[in-house]
Amino acid sequence: MSQRPNFVFFIPDQLRADALGVFGNPHIDTPHIDALAQRGTRFTNAFVQHPVCSPSRASFLTGWYPHTAGHRTLTHLLQPHEPNLLRILKDSGYHVTWAGMRGDTFAPGVTELSVDEYGFSVWPTATGFDGDYPDGVWSRLFYRGQVPDDGRIDPDEAAIRTAEDWLRNPPDQPWVLFLPLIAPHCPFQVAEPWFSKRDRAALPDPLPPGDTAAEPRFMQAVRDAYELGEVTAEQWREVVATYYGMIERLDSQLGRIMSAVEQSGAADSTVTLFFADHGEYLGDFGLIEKWPSAVHDCITRDPVIISGGGLPGGGSSSAMVELIDVLPTVLELAGITAPHRHFGRSLVPLLHDAGLPHREFAFTEGGFTIEEEPQLERPAFPYDRKGDLQHADATLVGKVVAVRDTRWTYVWRLYEPPELYRRDTDPQERINLASDPQFDDVRHRMHEAMTRWLVETADVVPLDPDPRFPQVELPAPGAVVTP
Repeated sequence: MSQRPNFVFFIPDQLRADALGVFGNPHIDTPHIDALAQRGTRFTNAFVQHPVCSPSRASFLTGWYPHTAGHRTLTHLLQPHEPNLLRILKDSGYHVTWAGMRGDTFAPGVTELSVDEYGFSVWPTATGFDGDYPDGVWSRLFYRGQVPDDGRIDPDEAAIRTAEDWLRNPPDQPWVLFLPLIAPHCPFQVAEPWFSKRDRAALPDPLPPGDTAAEPRFMQAVRDAYELGEVTAEQWREVVATYYGMIERLDSQLGRIMSAVEQSGAADSTVTLFFADHGEYLGDFGLIEKWPSAVHDCITRDPVIISGGGLPGGGSSSAMVELIDVLPTVLELAGITAPHRHFGRSLVPLLHDAGLPHREFAFTEGGFTIEEEPQLERPAFPYDRKGDLQHADATLVGKVVAVRDTRWTYVWRLYEPPELYRRDTDPQERINLASDPQFDDVRHRMHEAMTRWLVETADVVPLDPDPRFPQVELPAPGAVVTP
C-alpha cells in the first residue's frame, strides 16, 4: 500500500464461525458478510485464545496469551502500563474512534489513553438486556424471542448510528473505527423482520452429545443445573432461528457501515477486519451459551475476515491462525513496529497468497485453579446457576489448554483426564480418542507442543530495561524529616 490505510474493526460477540453463509451455513442469509469475504480473505481455521469475552479481547488487543499477564477473568482488564493495539495506533498518529460503550476491555484510564473519541452521538434508549423471559425453561435457554419494534434504540443500533454519523465527516489523517457490538450474545431476542425470517422446521437439530462418559464433567453439570434435558427439538430450533435472526440483523448493520465508508470516499483506503471474541453452543451437545473452560470448535473457531484497502479478494485460507495474529497484521499494514514483544504472527502474506502455511498449532486456554474460586464471578439471573456451579465445585471450571493442528485437537485439563479429537473425521469434536493406545504418539506430540508453548509464552521481558542501580533519594543521616 502506498499510504497508511484506515481500519474498521467490526466485532460481534458470541458469533460462531459456522453460523455464516460464507463459512458454509446454508440456513442463513448473510449477504454483506459474504460480500466482505469475497472482497478479501476468510480464514477457516482461525481460533480464539479464550472462550470468554474479556480475556479474549485482552488477548487480541495485546498479542499476548491470556496467561502471559494474567488476563484470564472478566475483571482483570488491560492496564495503563500494558500495550494494546488501539493505543499503539493512536500513538502512531491514527485518529481512533470507539463507537459505542463497552466495559469489558479496559481498566480505568486506559480508554482515554487509547482512543480519541468514545461513546455515542445517538444514545440508546433500551439496554438490550431488560425485559421478562417467557415462562418455563426459556429463561434457562437465555431466550426472549421476538421483541417489539417500538422505536427504542438498543446499544448496538446506537453504535451503528453513531458510526454512520461519524463517517459522514471522518478526519483527514488515517483513522480507526472500532465497533465492538453485543449481538448475537444472549439473551436471544430480535425484532421483526428478523425474527420471522427463518423457517423453524427447515433448520437441522443441534448436534447431540457424543460419548458422555468421556466428556468433561461441566457438560452434564450444566445440563442438569439448567434442566436442559427437558428442552425439545422444537425449542432448540426456536433458539437457533432467533440467533440466526440476530446475525441477519447484524449483517444488515455491517452493510450500512460499508455503505457509509463508501459514501465517505474512503472505501479504497480502508481495511475492514471482521471477527468475534468467541462462539456459542447453541444447543450443540445439549448445551447453551458458553463456559470458561469450554474449548469445543463451536466455541473457539472464529469467523475472521480481512478485506478492502486494495488487498486481493476471493481468498480462503485453511492455515492454522490465532486471533492474536490480528495485532501484527494491522501494524504491518499500517507500517508500524510493535513497541512490545508479542506472540502474534502477521497474516499479511496470507492476504496476498491464501495458500501459504502459517502456524503448526493454534492454542486456546481457559478456566481457573481451585484456589481462585473466591475470585470467580457471582452473576445474576439467568447466569446464576452457572455461577453457583463454579463456586460449588471449582474443578468443573478447572484450567484447560486446547492444542490444535489441521488434523487433531488435544485438550489437557488440570483436574480431569485429557481429550483427543480427530478434526478431519470428527470436526465437531464429539468422540474422545485419548484413551485409545493407537493414538499415543499423537497425544505425546501434542502434549509436548503444549509444554513448549507454555514455557515460551509464560511472560515477556519489557523492551525498556530498568537501571540496576537506580538513584535513591534518602535524607542524610541524622536529618530531621518533616511530613
